[in-house]
Amino acid sequence: MSQSTQEIHRCAWAGTDPLYQKYHDEEWGKTTHDDNVLFEFLLLEGAQAGLSWITILRRRENYRKAFANFDAKKIAAFDEKDVERLMNDEGIIRNRLKINSAIKNAQLFLELQKEFGSFDKYLYSFMPDGKPIDNCPTHGVAATSPESDAIARDMKKRGFKFFGSTICYAHMQATGMVNDHLATCSFR
Repeated sequence: MSQSTQEIHRCAWAGTDPLYQKYHDEEWGKTTHDDNVLFEFLLLEGAQAGLSWITILRRRENYRKAFANFDAKKIAAFDEKDVERLMNDEGIIRNRLKINSAIKNAQLFLELQKEFGSFDKYLYSFMPDGKPIDNCPTHGVAATSPESDAIARDMKKRGFKFFGSTICYAHMQATGMVNDHLATCSFR
């Protein structure tokens, strides 16, 4: 069977929304070691807390504009004037706690980079043999793991907000630290 006539199978959560499918097909579960991408997902996952991921995906470009193209150094320097600007930005989730935590998390992210050489090195210090995990599930996926528990616990101790184990695990899936594409998925 040729590639063009081969049936495409996706993880069920990708649904039928073209934006969700594009995210699933091109990003989710793809390993990245780029600190800028890891920070982008740190910020977006924190914004997502309590909401659906598609809500954040639909606002991703607005977040990019509102949060200095996900530049951690610029965000770490945001002040009260920036917080008020963001509170008035209809393109993002206007939650003062989440906005303030994004700024604080950017500051802490920079501290981790300094301490470990990169955020990537910090995250992967929790991974077995410093490598991504390939779960190859046949149905459903976990919401947490021992690794996400350990990372979230350590980050909480360091002062990070909106980054519990479930959000951490979603971050790990999004950035390919964990590959949870179903065994039948064409994008494994």
